[in-house]
Amino acid sequence: MDRLFEFVVSHYVLASLFVAFLLAILVLESRRGGAKISAQGAVSLLNRNEAVVVDIRDRKEFGEGRITGSINIPLNSLKSRAGELSKHKDKQIIVADKMGQHSAMAVKQLNAEGYANVVRLNGGVGDWKASNLPLVKK
Repeated sequence: MDRLFEFVVSHYVLASLFVAFLLAILVLESRRGGAKISAQGAVSLLNRNEAVVVDIRDRKEFGEGRITGSINIPLNSLKSRAGELSKHKDKQIIVADKMGQHSAMAVKQLNAEGYANVVRLNGGVGDWKASNLPLVKK
């Protein structure tokens, strides 16, 4: 650990460039996946009927608990089934997955299909559960 500190002090320009590049990559990656919405923000939009939730988890996980009114389109079939969302083009589309790790890909795919008003649920269904919001099991 002393050697690391010694290296950083001796090569402060390299260390600062490393930190700057690391921060730039983190910012770029967070923006590339599209905008995020919190669980509370999603509830507000859903209560006003201004949004629809697209759940990209597989059918088994979807059956274990889903957000009321959500549409299940698994990520691997999203491109072929994107047309099913055409009746919701005027609404905000909220993409939800298990923990928020795959929703960025879905947002990109939907944007490529012409859906402009797409956001991802921050933290996915896991965050929804952690916020003590209801899930439908049926």
